[in-house]
Amino acid sequence: MDLRIQGGYAQGFGAIGGIGQAQESKPVVNPGASTVVQPGKKSSPAQCETCANRMYQDGSDEGDVSFKAPGHIDPGASAATVRGHEQEHVANAYEKAAKEGGKVMQASVRLMTAVCPECGRSYVSGGLTTTRISYPNENQPYMQGRKSFDAANGAVGGKLDLAV
Repeated sequence: MDLRIQGGYAQGFGAIGGIGQAQESKPVVNPGASTVVQPGKKSSPAQCETCANRMYQDGSDEGDVSFKAPGHIDPGASAATVRGHEQEHVANAYEKAAKEGGKVMQASVRLMTAVCPECGRSYVSGGLTTTRISYPNENQPYMQGRKSFDAANGAVGGKLDLAV
């Protein structure tokens, strides 16, 4: 349950254009976004290469969730998309518990946000899913090994880390 942005942050920050001016020299790579360059930023959200090239990838060992291969998420849709992805992990925990006679005692999702260093736009940069499953007879010695196995195999949680 680990989704990550690949790559690093853009280099060479600096203001281009004046306060509130649109930048005409760069092409629009994010249609529908603002063309106004914020003070101290390199580009406008519409012209931001960092936002256009940001990739998300799940790092968990669950093969049936989205973003196993790197994929782009529009910054405006990042909250809903990451929330939906993390919900896949929660659904998997409930399915696993039902299959093995366990009960999901706790399931939570935390979304992390960030601000693009190039254009200043806010976006959801990742998510963390945490689940706790209780199995029958888990106080017996063999169940402690099962809990350790579940923790090692992603049933305990993960996160979504993003990079540009």
